[in-house]
Amino acid sequence: MTSLSSPTRFVRPADSPPWKAELRQAVRDPAELARLLELPDSWVEPARAAAREFPLLAPRGYVGRMRPGDPADPLLRQVLPLADELAPATGFDQDPVGDAAAALTPGLLQKYQGRVLLVTTGACAVHCRYCFRRHYPYSESPKALAAWDEALAQIAADPTIHEVILSGGDPLTLVDETLGELARRIADIPHVNRLRVHTRLPVMIPSRVTDELLAWLTGTRLTPVMVLHANHANELDDAVNGEVARAIARLAGAGVPLLNQAVLLRGVNDTTAAQAELCERLVDHRVMPYYLHQLDKVAGAAHFETPSELGEQIITKLRARLPGYAVPRLVREEAGESSKTVIR
Repeated sequence: MTSLSSPTRFVRPADSPPWKAELRQAVRDPAELARLLELPDSWVEPARAAAREFPLLAPRGYVGRMRPGDPADPLLRQVLPLADELAPATGFDQDPVGDAAAALTPGLLQKYQGRVLLVTTGACAVHCRYCFRRHYPYSESPKALAAWDEALAQIAADPTIHEVILSGGDPLTLVDETLGELARRIADIPHVNRLRVHTRLPVMIPSRVTDELLAWLTGTRLTPVMVLHANHANELDDAVNGEVARAIARLAGAGVPLLNQAVLLRGVNDTTAAQAELCERLVDHRVMPYYLHQLDKVAGAAHFETPSELGEQIITKLRARLPGYAVPRLVREEAGESSKTVIR
């Protein structure tokens, strides 16, 4: 049996922070993923075909949490390209949540009153196969701080905007110097009160939670909020001394409110038991379950879809099993609506 120590070995240049080395050395070749996880060779060519449309990207630390020899592993299913992605599916398109219609300027989206979203980068720590932005035109978003002038000016001109969301891609793939300067410029806008960061990095690459990150996140007058994204309890350490647990504890200890968004995914977390374990582990890590999303109907992800009725049944059973604060809201995002649609 192949040792899973191999996915988590990193070669780090002396001048590079650990998280950047881990990001650079993520698994990108389906053949390597198959070798590391002892998957049959028959998986490789279909995965390569799907990866030509949307590349494979999985951090080695994350791969190390997967069960070798199990193609149904819930973490593997989130990142392994499948031939299913290439099959046309009615009702699934490239912009399922109406990002294009919500664009105010390049990289600046507004869907809901009082808040706007900056698409800070197209880079991620992991390529989730169900990602609703897997077809997003990231090349049109600003690439340098100076290029954000137009978006920041538009925010400054609208006194009804009280919250700015950093999204992507994943904003924490940017260096702290860039993020810190962007946070300071947002804080200079008097009517903005909150800075929200949507990220997978503390779960995927926990070494990303650095002193520098905490400094800019908590170093302005803005109230910081971080929304994590974990879909399965196996993504989180069950021990307080685990790497992910320590990273989350540092954020919570710095006074940053932590929420989690999950997506209901067929074959990943579509049971009451899986959702209950995830919610309890999140709460134990001081992260509040926030939303459980019905799958966004993005082209290439139809094989992950679950019936709405299943989600409703799961939430009903969670309410009978868990404290109210540990139960997320089941929601769907619909293009053009003024808020998320609460299903349950």
